[in-house]
Amino acid sequence: MTNRAKILVAAGAVVAGLVTGVPAPATADTGAAPAPLKWTSCATDARPTLQCATVRAPLDHDRPDGRQVTLALTRVPHTAKAFQGPLLVNPGGPGGSGLNLAGFVATALPAKVAAQYDVIGFDPRGVGRSTPRLDCVPGYFRPVRPASVPASPAAERKGRDRAASFAASCGSKYGDLLPYMDTVSAAHDLDTIREALGARRINYFGYSYGTYLGAVYAQLHPDRVRRFVLDSVVDPEGVWYADNIAQDYAFDARHKAFAAWVAKNDATYRLGTDPDAVEAAWYRMRAAVAEKPAGGKVGPGELEDTFLPGGYYNGYWPALAEAFASYVNDADGTALLAAWERFGETGDDSNGYSVYTAVQCRDAAWPRAWSTWRDDARGVAAQAPFITWNNAWYNAPCASWPVEPLSPVRISNDAVPPMLLFQATEDAATPYAGGLSMHRRIKGSRLVVEEGGGNHGVTLSGNTCLDTHLSEYLSTGAVPAGTGDADAVCTARPDPEPLPAGKAPRAADSGAVPGSGGGTLHGLLGFRG
Repeated sequence: MTNRAKILVAAGAVVAGLVTGVPAPATADTGAAPAPLKWTSCATDARPTLQCATVRAPLDHDRPDGRQVTLALTRVPHTAKAFQGPLLVNPGGPGGSGLNLAGFVATALPAKVAAQYDVIGFDPRGVGRSTPRLDCVPGYFRPVRPASVPASPAAERKGRDRAASFAASCGSKYGDLLPYMDTVSAAHDLDTIREALGARRINYFGYSYGTYLGAVYAQLHPDRVRRFVLDSVVDPEGVWYADNIAQDYAFDARHKAFAAWVAKNDATYRLGTDPDAVEAAWYRMRAAVAEKPAGGKVGPGELEDTFLPGGYYNGYWPALAEAFASYVNDADGTALLAAWERFGETGDDSNGYSVYTAVQCRDAAWPRAWSTWRDDARGVAAQAPFITWNNAWYNAPCASWPVEPLSPVRISNDAVPPMLLFQATEDAATPYAGGLSMHRRIKGSRLVVEEGGGNHGVTLSGNTCLDTHLSEYLSTGAVPAGTGDADAVCTARPDPEPLPAGKAPRAADSGAVPGSGGGTLHGLLGFRG
């Protein structure tokens, strides 16, 4: 669950120098004294009011006078007289940069709602423009890496050694930092930001892993919680090994849904009308690129990386299907290479992956015996082959992480104002059961369900029903009150239509169908996020 794609420049402003400027005034709900933070303009044409600042936080919050880290912030200031305080936004990960998310949220919300908040983006410790910045093994995902599904015991040992080497490299480079790369420390950083903003309480809007970060903050500081929105909710009972296994099954189901959509649109893609046959063609493609990587770069692991984003967001299906069909029907590896460059290439995001592993491996215990990983991967892959081994290798550094794990925070909260949770029933990255689990554990929370939805990150993506609940909550605090598991149910938007002939997006484009809703957001959330 980390950001494995480059942040889209078109989706949000590229943040310029993070320096200091003028302190923000305080109001009744944001503290009695002016905040010590200083802001300066880092505006762009797309974000003309964007401001930047930094704040220092203790590396070890048990030693507040010790070594400090620097957290990078952005802000879109409020413009309404009725100021409701800061709204901190987080795109997930762990490892996702939130600097550009502030501008997106401030624009995507109704103007009269956004105007009531200072929308605050931030890079968590270790991420992006915060310092120090983790980068354990630059180029770790450089193609062509070993095939995900090991063909022999020797191939499996090679993969295991590769993951262990990554863990050792992290320990060698950042042994002084890794004990403090965890969700609890990041939650304490949120409170440092709150203090710097001069706020008594914070509002919060988190996607994916950001839902867990918000829940942990609320568990630690329930009296400092105002309005919290959790979208695409992590199961707090599965942190993190069990949650990843649940993902394997859910992503396989979404891959089957993609194959069914391709079959439904056989007139465009000419891959057959039987979903099982389409899926079989995809696995033949994976076997073929194992023999000869497409464009010299897209082997089986890269192919999985390329199609994984389709499990996060169906707006990518037309572009992925075009590349799939071109390879199968026309033996065109260039289209597959272009799709990998758009969706699968990690580029310079070794920072995001480094923070992902650092946090997840520290947050909770993972199996130390590789035989457990092997047996689980084999068993799950027998039923859900799409991403199971890929996901195992992605997390495998945790089997030999150089820092002892913590015990996960137990989420059980009856001391906070009503939170608003959003969950799609077919979400693969954070399966539906996780939303129900968090809903039960945070008393008084309200759950809005997108029935039939398969995307990850569902608000501000074009579903008017969902966005109405979000806007009403942020504006007035109003929440739905239903019965049963869900307090409100919204119908998912239809799956996209194939792209018109000649309209396939280039590698630098968002990759989403124009007008499908959500393309900008999902570029910011990234993948495994």
